[in-house]
Amino acid sequence: MKIALTGGIGSGKSTVSRLLADRGAVVIDADAIAREIVEPGEPALAEIAEAFGAGVLSRDGSLNRSALADLVFRDESVLAVLNSITHPRIASRSAELISAAPADAVLVYDMPLLVEQGASALRGWDAIVVVDAPDDLRLRRLVQRGLDADDAQRRIAAQAPREDRLSVADHVIDNDGDLSALEAQVDALWERLRLG
Repeated sequence: MKIALTGGIGSGKSTVSRLLADRGAVVIDADAIAREIVEPGEPALAEIAEAFGAGVLSRDGSLNRSALADLVFRDESVLAVLNSITHPRIASRSAELISAAPADAVLVYDMPLLVEQGASALRGWDAIVVVDAPDDLRLRRLVQRGLDADDAQRRIAAQAPREDRLSVADHVIDNDGDLSALEAQVDALWERLRLG
C-alpha cells in the first residue's frame, strides 16, 4: 500500500510521519532526500551555487540554508529556479527508494509539497493523507521554533493554500489539539490503512 502524506509547514506532518513509522510504516521522507542531494560534492549543490552565488555556501562549502531561504522565500521566480534544480533529483531518488520497499509494506511517502507538484504527483497513491492545522496556529508554531514572524508568514504563503491540500485528501488528520489527540487520530488511520 502506497500512501502520500502531506501538510503545510507547521502542520505537524513530521510528527505524524514519525508516529506512522513507530507503528510499522516504511517512511520515505522527501525533506531528508532534499537535504541529501545538496550535501558537499553533490551536483545539485554546485548548480545552486552557480545559480544563486557563493553567498549561499557556508565557509566549509556546505549549503547555507538560511541564506538560501532569504532569497527563495522572497521571490517566487527564484524559488522556481531552486525547484528546477532540486525537484527532479528528489523525484528520482524517491522513486528508487519506493521501488526498493518490501511489497507487503505500508509505504508512506512524506512529501510536504505534494499538491504544489501538480496533478501528476497526485496519481498512483492508494490514499493521500493531509495533516491540517489552521494557518494562525501554524504561524505560532513556526515562531515558537525560532522563525521570525514575517519569514514564517512568507514560508506559509509560498506553499499551497490549506483548501488545495484538503481538496485532494482521502484522509485528514486535524492537528489543532494536543499530542494525545494526534496519536489517537494516527492510531485510527493506521487501522484503516492496514485493513486496506
